[in-house]
Amino acid sequence: MWTELSDTAILNKLGTRLKASRISSGLKQQELAAESGVGVSTIAKIESGQSVSLSLLISVMRTLGLLENLDLLVPEQKPSPMELLKMQGKQVKRVRTKKD
Repeated sequence: MWTELSDTAILNKLGTRLKASRISSGLKQQELAAESGVGVSTIAKIESGQSVSLSLLISVMRTLGLLENLDLLVPEQKPSPMELLKMQGKQVKRVRTKKD
């Protein structure tokens, strides 16, 4: 679904979802702006699908309690099976005693 959308359409969908989250949290734009440390115009831009900086978006998501969703947006990369084998090969397998 997302790959078929233009960047503008994705921004609009994100804005709509963030607005719905704000409303379900019982916050007015002014309240969300104050709690997030951003301007009301920034909240309006986000909700209308306009581009804003990533740091402003993170501030708003933090206030709305949505930061946990970032793992879904950009999952952490796990080591490949070959990298795991290389890491295992470098593990200490025994401890030598010092000779006196």
